[in-house]
Amino acid sequence: MIYKTHITDISKLIFDLYPDESINLNDIQVQETRKEFNGDFTVIIFPLLKYSKKNIDLTAKELGDFLVKHINYVNSYNIVKGFLNLEFKDFFWLDVLSFSFSENFEINKEKNNHIVLEFSSPNTNKPLHLGHLRNILLGHAISNILKADGNKVTRVQIINDRGIHICKSMVAWNRYGNGATPLSLNIKGDSFVGNYYVLFEKKYREEVETMISQGMSQDEAHSKSTILNEAKEMLVQWENDEPKIIKLWKQMNSWVYSGFDNTYKKIGVEFDKNYYESKTYLIGKQNVLKGLENSVFIKNKDQSIWVDLDSHNIDKKLLLRSDGTAVYITQDIGTAILRYEDFKFNEMIYVVGNEQNHHFNVLFKILGKMGFKWSKNLNHLSYGMVTLPDGKMKSREGKVVDIDDLLNEMYENSKKMIIQSKKSELSSINNLSKIIGNAALKYFILKIDAKKDMLFNPKESIDFHGHTGPFIQYTYARINSILNKVNDFKIIHDINRKLLDEEISLIKNILNYPFTIQQSAKSLNPSILANYLYNLAKEYNHFYQKIPILNVENQKDINFRVTLSLKVSQLIKKGMGILGIDVPLKM
Repeated sequence: MIYKTHITDISKLIFDLYPDESINLNDIQVQETRKEFNGDFTVIIFPLLKYSKKNIDLTAKELGDFLVKHINYVNSYNIVKGFLNLEFKDFFWLDVLSFSFSENFEINKEKNNHIVLEFSSPNTNKPLHLGHLRNILLGHAISNILKADGNKVTRVQIINDRGIHICKSMVAWNRYGNGATPLSLNIKGDSFVGNYYVLFEKKYREEVETMISQGMSQDEAHSKSTILNEAKEMLVQWENDEPKIIKLWKQMNSWVYSGFDNTYKKIGVEFDKNYYESKTYLIGKQNVLKGLENSVFIKNKDQSIWVDLDSHNIDKKLLLRSDGTAVYITQDIGTAILRYEDFKFNEMIYVVGNEQNHHFNVLFKILGKMGFKWSKNLNHLSYGMVTLPDGKMKSREGKVVDIDDLLNEMYENSKKMIIQSKKSELSSINNLSKIIGNAALKYFILKIDAKKDMLFNPKESIDFHGHTGPFIQYTYARINSILNKVNDFKIIHDINRKLLDEEISLIKNILNYPFTIQQSAKSLNPSILANYLYNLAKEYNHFYQKIPILNVENQKDINFRVTLSLKVSQLIKKGMGILGIDVPLKM
C-alpha cells in the first residue's frame, strides 16, 4: 500500500546493498524528516554501520546513491550528522493523494481477532462523575480505534450493583428518606441515590466522633457504629435474599439505571452487553469453592477462603469472608469466566484507573492459578487520575463534579464563546453549543496520554484558536464553507506544475492517517489520534492562510486545492467521529 511503500522499498534495498549480512529489521529506521532540515523522509544511519563496515559519512553516501539509482520516486538526498534525508519526487505525493480517496486507504483489513473491552463499570450508589468520564471516553474511543484497525470489538461494562457501598445508600434512605423518590423531588435518579450515600457517610462520621468524644478509641468507635453495622447486616440479608431488602435494592437500582442511561445518551456512548455484580459474584463464589475442593485455595480456621500467591511475591488474598460473603475480587473472577464463556475472546482489556494496578495483577494471577489458559490474554489499560483546579474529588464527601453538571457548564461556556465570537446565527446557538461543548470536554480529556494524570480546567478547553476540539471543529466548518462556494468542482489528483511546499505538507499529513490509527490501536492510546487531528487542522489553516484556494484563475489549481481540502475534511470528520466527537457544518 502507498502509505508504507517507501518504507518497504527502502528496507528491501538495504537488504540488497548488504546481502551477506543478517540485518535486524529494528535497525532499519525510517521517519519523517524534521522540519528544520530539507527532505521528506530520513533514514537513520547509525544502526547500519555494523553492516556497512564503513564510517558514517561513507555509509550514508553509499546508501543515498543506491536509493536514488533504484527508487524512481527518490529525487535527491542530503546528509546531516548520520541522518540520510531523502527528497521525493512530486508524482509520489500525487499518488498518495489519489490513493487516499480509495477504499484501501483505511489500511487495516478485517482481522480474525475478537477483543472484549470493559469500561465505565459504575457503582449504583452515586452518579457518573468526572473520574468516570475519563474512563468512559477512553473506553469508547479505544473501542472505535480498535474497530478501525480491523478488530471485532465488544463493549461491556460490569455494573457494581451490590456490596456494602450499595447498602449504605439503602440504610440512609430507610432512616432519612421519608418515602421520597426522584420523581417526588424532581431529581435525576442516580443523583438522588448518591445523595443518600453522602448522607450515610456524614451520619457515620458524626456517630464515630461522638463516641470518641465520650472516651472510646477510634477502632472501637468504628466497630460499634450502629449505622455501619446496620449496613453490614443488610449486606448479609441481601445475600440471603431477604424479600424486603431485595425489593428496596431493586427499586433504588432502577432509579440509578435510569440516571445512567440518560447520561450515556448525552455523551453518545452505548454498550453491547451489561454484566451485573449481583449475578457474577455467584459464579465467582462457585468457582472459588470449586478451587477449594481442588486445593487451589485454602480455608482458614475462621472459615474464610484465601489464595496463596507467594510464588508471585504477592501476599495472600481473601476471596470469601468468614461469614461466606464475597469480596470485590470474587465477582471479577466470576465476570471474567462468564465473559469467556459468552465470547471466547482473543483478548480482554479492562479500562480501569491506575489505583487498581495491584488488583488486576492479583486477578490475572488467580485466574491463571485456577487453570484458565485464556488468563494470559487479559490486559489492564491503566490510566491516570483526573483532578480539578481545586483538588482531588472525594465521592464520600460529595466533593465530585457530576458529568451532567459538567456538561451543562460546558454548554453554557460554549454558548458564551459563540456569542462573543459572532461565529453563528442566534437561532442555531443552543444546538451548536452542545456540539462544541461536548467536543471541548471530550477532546481535552482524550488529547492527554492515557497513562498520565491530568488536570481538567473547563475554561481552557473551549478555545477556537488553541489546542482544542473547537479549533478542529472550526477548521472542518471552514473547509465545508469553501466546498459550498466552489463551482464546477471535480476531484483531481494531479497537476501540471511543481507542487508547493504547503501542498506537499498537507499530503504528508494525509499519508500519516492510516499509520496513526495503527499506532493508536497498538498502544491503546487515543491521544495519538487526537494530536494527529490537531496537527492536521493546524497544517490546513497554515495552508489556507498562505495559499489562495478559490481566488485563482486556473480552474485546475482550484480543483486540486479543493480536492486537498476535501480530503482533510473527510479525515477530520472520520477521526473526530472515532474519538466520539461530532463536527458541525457551520460555526
